[in-house]
Amino acid sequence: MTSQNIDSIKALFQDRLATLEHLLKSAQTHFDGRESFLQERIAADMFPFGTQIVFTCNQPRNFALWCNGQPADNLNPEVLSLALAYEQIANTKELLLGIDAKDEKLSETTRIDLGKDLYIEMSGNAYVNDFLMPNFYFHMVTAYDILRMMGVPIGKRDYMMHLMPFLKKV
Repeated sequence: MTSQNIDSIKALFQDRLATLEHLLKSAQTHFDGRESFLQERIAADMFPFGTQIVFTCNQPRNFALWCNGQPADNLNPEVLSLALAYEQIANTKELLLGIDAKDEKLSETTRIDLGKDLYIEMSGNAYVNDFLMPNFYFHMVTAYDILRMMGVPIGKRDYMMHLMPFLKKV
C-alpha cells in the first residue's frame, strides 16, 4: 500500500470481512445449515474452519485495539456454531467502526508478543503490512480452501468480491 492510512486499512478489513461472511453463507447454504463443516480442516495438524474464521477476525480486531491504545486480545478459537462465527465477524466489523486514531499512529513503534519470551518491535506500517495483512489473508485463504475441499461451489469470484464494483462489460 503506497498511500496507506487508518481509514484505508479499516475499509480494506471491512470489505474483506464481508467476503469472509459471504464464504460462510455459501457454506451454510451448501450444507443446509448443518454446522459440522466448522470442524473440517485441510490437514490434521491445521486448525479447523471455525478457528480460521476467528484467526481471520483477530487481525482487524487487534488492529482496532492497537489503534485505540488497547492491548491485543485474541478471540476464543473454539467456534462450534454458525451463530458464533457470524457474531465474531459482526463484532470485528463493529470494532473497526470504533477506531479513533490519527494516521500518525502508523509511525509509532509497536511490540508484538509471540509467547515463550519472544517479541517483535516494528513500526505501525510494518505491523499492518508485514504482520496483520499476511496473517489475515493466510487464514482467509485457508478458510476458502477448506470450503473448496468440502465441495462448496465457490470460486475466485467469491474470493475477489471486492472487484465487482469495477467490473465492466464490453
